[in-house]
Amino acid sequence: MSDLFNPLQMRSLWLPNRLAVSPMCQYSSEDGFANDWHFVHLGSRAVGGAGVVFTEAAAVEPAGRITPQDLGIWKEDHVANLQRIARFISAQGSIPAIQLAHAGRKASTSRPWEGSVEVPPDRGGWQTFAPSALRFSPQYPMPAELSVERIHHLTQAFVDAAQRSFDAGFRIIEIHAAHGYLFHQFLSPLSNHRTDCYGGSFENRVRFLRDTVEAVRGKWPAWLPLFVRISCTDWVENAWDLEQSIQLSRMMKSLGVDLIDCSSGGGVPNAQIPVGPGFQTPFAERIRRETGIMTAAVGLIASAEQAGHIVRTGQADLVLLGRELLRDPYFPLRAGRELGVSVPWPVQYLRSGPAGSPIRDSFPEE
Repeated sequence: MSDLFNPLQMRSLWLPNRLAVSPMCQYSSEDGFANDWHFVHLGSRAVGGAGVVFTEAAAVEPAGRITPQDLGIWKEDHVANLQRIARFISAQGSIPAIQLAHAGRKASTSRPWEGSVEVPPDRGGWQTFAPSALRFSPQYPMPAELSVERIHHLTQAFVDAAQRSFDAGFRIIEIHAAHGYLFHQFLSPLSNHRTDCYGGSFENRVRFLRDTVEAVRGKWPAWLPLFVRISCTDWVENAWDLEQSIQLSRMMKSLGVDLIDCSSGGGVPNAQIPVGPGFQTPFAERIRRETGIMTAAVGLIASAEQAGHIVRTGQADLVLLGRELLRDPYFPLRAGRELGVSVPWPVQYLRSGPAGSPIRDSFPEE
């Protein structure tokens, strides 16, 4: 189980352990700016011992936000607030990371606790875009089909966002191509009905992602890692599936992607997904085995034993935690204790060590 706390080298970076904070939208920004909520939310997970701390999805243009309250990185003004967060994460010994995203047809909606329904332009919403003019569901906006010129513009938007991410101090970027957002919309034949060079065949449906990854990798420093998150299956027939994900992962590896973050679903509503502990881990294991690229497992991983087993048995190189880190920001520190691994605690928290330890007993009782 100590494998979970072994360092992992990725290019010139050394990740201190195999536990990472999965990107989790907070829907708490104004005009895309990070604020004190993001600082405390992300900073506390770094204090809690996560090896990598990802921001939530950061939109590369205003129309790429899921909600009007999403985080953004589409302008230089966003950099300073993000820089403060990345600097604090680094000071705790964690690697600051950011996910770059565009929501496509799933944009311009209200926050989940407000119903996740369309936000019309007269209430702060906007025209959405997608590979084809197909709604995600009746409650979502009708998107306009992207022109080839706009597709090229969006590739450049990701490149520009990568540069801003580096300037802000992030040392890993992840391109979000999962969960029914823009890149996934191009990948899946259920949402991509185009008849030009971006639709139809596998080669055409992956073209936008391939070109963008190639352009971003060319801008992102060669000594820093690049991740891509994919939905390994749509969980419905005649759609995007694991076989295509394996083929895509081989392509991503050839383009200089260092890790595939293996999630699933989100492309169509009402898919029958067999949700359960570790339900997506087999995707990470098979992609890792058949392509040789590093993978991350994510999805209802909630115990130190489960996370340690995933790494120890070679199912994935990295474990991304979401819900469990919302419940317990200090899960990595607790996991180390449970597994009997010596994990460095923040000196300010040493008094919380196990009862009877010299470190704890050297502090007066509260």
